[in-house]
Amino acid sequence: MTSTSSETLTTGRPDLRLDDGDHERFAHFAERDKVTEAMVMGTPVVALCGKVWVPSRDPKKYPVCPECQRLYDLGPDGRMDEWKARQES
Repeated sequence: MTSTSSETLTTGRPDLRLDDGDHERFAHFAERDKVTEAMVMGTPVVALCGKVWVPSRDPKKYPVCPECQRLYDLGPDGRMDEWKARQES
């Protein structure tokens, strides 16, 4: 008869290493109509932050992308002003 055993070491600290899927851990802002179409058709959409993805998960289960939130809070005129300032620099 053989026996197997395993040990689990616990340090008490969370694992903060980045994973390949870390960029997927946020809910992003995009045009509602385009998100709906993308979910039905499986086509990609572009978020305010610039992320391109095919929506397939419930965004309510994830924290909001900080950059999307910042840009959303600026409003359309603020986003346009920021875009123009980036073009000038």
